[in-house]
Amino acid sequence: DVVGIWKVPLPDGLYIVEFQHGTASGKRVVIVNDKEVFRSDWMFKLVGDQEFTIGGVPCVIKIEPVSGFSYQYSLVVDGKPLEEFTKRRCDRACTWTIGGEHRVVLEKDTLDIWVDGKKVDATGEFVDGGTETHFTIGENIACIKAVSSFNRKEGIV
Repeated sequence: DVVGIWKVPLPDGLYIVEFQHGTASGKRVVIVNDKEVFRSDWMFKLVGDQEFTIGGVPCVIKIEPVSGFSYQYSLVVDGKPLEEFTKRRCDRACTWTIGGEHRVVLEKDTLDIWVDGKKVDATGEFVDGGTETHFTIGENIACIKAVSSFNRKEGIV
């Protein structure tokens, strides 16, 4: 009964959303990263919205009829279709994987830094031509440097 699988990038990691829909019984099951977050074994209404959250972010699976007993499924994250949410997310965040062990995310709009899914304390300072943001990864000190491109249209790189 698996009818949809989506990948949702958030600051604390990549989430895999799986949706099961019984078209005869109306059964709905939402699974996020192999953990069941919603289940209804019987529903009279086969179409509509199924709401849930991922890490505090509101999500909705939309179930729409196509023809007869065929349905179309789409995921809305934080009020935006998944494709738009993902594109905006890529525009607002930089992600690095370090040595295959650590995942670092810089939120460009808030300058928050996440390491392995946890928000960490960071200290920013202005330096010649840009900024440096210092934080730790385990016992190691790390730094993200933002330097000016000297092009007004391009901005900081």
